[in-house]
Order: sequence, then C-alpha cells, then structure tokens
Amino acid sequence: MELEDLDLNLLVVFNQLLTERKVSKVAENLGLGQPAVSNALARMRKLFGDELFLRTSRGMEPTPFAAQLAGSVTEGLGLIHSAINRTSTFEPATSQRRFSMGMTDIGEIYFLPRLMQEIALIAPAVTISTVRNSQARLKDDMEAGRIDLAIGLLPQLDSGFFQRRLFMQKYVCLFRKGHPLDKPKMSPADFFAADHVAIVSAGTGHGKVDEIIDSKAVKRKIRLTVPHFVAVGHILQSTDMVATVPERLAHSMVQPFDLAYLPHPVKLPQIAINLFWHARVHKDPASQWLRTLVFDLHSG
Repeated sequence: MELEDLDLNLLVVFNQLLTERKVSKVAENLGLGQPAVSNALARMRKLFGDELFLRTSRGMEPTPFAAQLAGSVTEGLGLIHSAINRTSTFEPATSQRRFSMGMTDIGEIYFLPRLMQEIALIAPAVTISTVRNSQARLKDDMEAGRIDLAIGLLPQLDSGFFQRRLFMQKYVCLFRKGHPLDKPKMSPADFFAADHVAIVSAGTGHGKVDEIIDSKAVKRKIRLTVPHFVAVGHILQSTDMVATVPERLAHSMVQPFDLAYLPHPVKLPQIAINLFWHARVHKDPASQWLRTLVFDLHSG
C-alpha cells in the first residue's frame, strides 16, 4: 500500500479507537456522527484486509495486526501534530488573512458592524468576505476549507461540525409606527387580518416558523413574498403590511425605518443562533481567534 492510497483522517479515527475503544466516544471527540466513524472503520478494514477492532464486552478490542500498527501510527500522528503546531501561530495585529464567513442578510445587518469595528482596531489588515448560508454548497465549502465560519440557524450542519451557542432569539411582529396595530398588544385575530410580507430564507431554519404559522386554521393574507430580509424595513415603513422577523433584527430596524414591533401573537419557539466551524479548522489558531472574537462580541 502507498501513502496516496490512505486518507490520513482514517489514521486519526484509528488512533482514537485505540484510546477510547468506543465508536460513540470517538464520534464525540472528533465532532462526527457515529455512522461516519463506523464508515471510516469499514474503509480501514478493507484497506488493511483485517478486522482491526472487534466488538467485545469491554469495548472495541484491537486485533493483533492493529496492536502491531498502534505504536507507529500514534508516533507518526504525534510528530505531524507537533510539526504543525510549532509553526501555527496567528498574530492579528500583523496578519493579512482573508476570512470567509457564511451568514444570511440578517447576520450581515446584526453581526458585521460591531465585528468590523473591532477588527479595524486589533487586526487592521485582516479582511472579511461573506457568502449566503442558503447556498447549496455551504456544507461542502466548509468541509473543503473555502468558508471558515458560519453563523445562524443551520440544521444542515451536523456531523463533522462544531458549534457554539451565541444566543436564543424570539420572533416578533414588525410594522410601521402609527400602524393600526401599533397598540399595547396584538391578538391572533388582528395578526391574521393584516396584510403580510413573507420572507422565504432558503437553506436556513427560518422556514420552520412559517410552517407553524401557516399550520393554523386561519391563514395569513400574504400580499408580498421576498427572498431576503434586507428590504423589509423599506417596505414596511411606507405600507400597512406586517412581517414576522427575529427580534434582534426588528430592534436594529426600529430607528432607521421608524418602525415598531410587538411580541408575536402566535406561540413560536425561540431559535438558537449558533457559530459553526468544521472539524478541520478546530485547532487552527486563526479560526480560533475569529471564533473567540465573534463570541465575545455577540454572545448572550
């Protein structure tokens, strides 16, 4: 067997199985799903022509062949890890690193102003580009390292990804000041009687909220459907339509567009806004720096 025939990630799984002896624990340590670990083991068995690990009452026990490989694999991975970490440092004050971040238009409105202010102070040569979370290749691009981080409600980022909670968010009903519904409380009847702007944010979890609202016996009167949130403020400030939006977005639009909002009259779940990154950059100092910065600025 030649080295080009072997995926180095398989040896990482092999080394973890030697230590943990449980597929579930290896999956947890590596941020993978159990099926992914089982699949890696199956690939190794085929490559080496050996069972490698046998399921017993004590866990996954290495075969004699696996035990023979153990020392060399562990030593080799250790040498690679040491070599990488000796040279892997990140100095934000002098770095010219370009980061790519996946986020929705809501994310750009809410996260970017404070983030870019802070970067200008502590990392003046660092640049940021954003891509839409809704793009079909978000998961593939993060796995390939083309996108460093993603922020939002992204249920499609599961196995192979780490995540950290930034905050929980409620949905509210947003409208112009002076709207007929601009009063202390909004009833469900008032809500469903109004004209609505519906926002279809493809590829995110926001569609679940629309599903809940539209599952009610009374249906919304949707007069306009748009593919993003960024135009909502402009639309609502000069019409009598209303929109269902995340509370932090509503708060940021109140002053610029002379709007108001109320607690949503339909019982809706709070949503988790998380920071996501792939396992391949988990220990990358530059990624760690950016993740920490985003978390410190926007958590809670």
